[in-house]
Amino acid sequence: MDEITRTHLENIRSTDKDLQNEAYYAVIEATDEPVDWAYDVWDSMVDDLRHKDNHRRAIAAQVLCNLAKSDPEERILTDFEALLTVTKDERFVTARHCLQALWKVGAVGKAAQQIWLEGLERRFNECITEKNCTLIRYDIIQSFKNVYDVVNNESIKAKALALIETETDLKYRKKYAGVWKAKISA
Repeated sequence: MDEITRTHLENIRSTDKDLQNEAYYAVIEATDEPVDWAYDVWDSMVDDLRHKDNHRRAIAAQVLCNLAKSDPEERILTDFEALLTVTKDERFVTARHCLQALWKVGAVGKAAQQIWLEGLERRFNECITEKNCTLIRYDIIQSFKNVYDVVNNESIKAKALALIETETDLKYRKKYAGVWKAKISA
């Protein structure tokens, strides 16, 4: 890992929000492609999923999702539940940042795709009692679409459309179906 990247990784833990944000964007950009230093930071990112600072939790979740493509040991399979827990964060913005990044896990391989699919299906069903259920469900359906666009697996599309059909509120069923530009039953 080069010194600039090392500095950015240190700065995502800064209490200076401007410095932290600048570092976050640099780390996300660096991890848009596979990196050879994923395991140098992996455990600290997993630890930060439980950090008291919600910004650190959000950053860690998004960085881990990006690092999934740099994970030949498939650590993401054992750490996915920790990511899914962040989608229930007390700070909804943190939960949502994680939820919107999870598609990157589903796009990296069959084993990761399976655990991602099962986790998001479970999350779609269990969020019904939560305050922001419709936003959570929308983000999950968007996650399915993002993965589908990368891997073109028809079973992902079928699962998303089946989940949409379980929505009892026609207004939201239409909104979710709009992600797929699909017709829905009334």
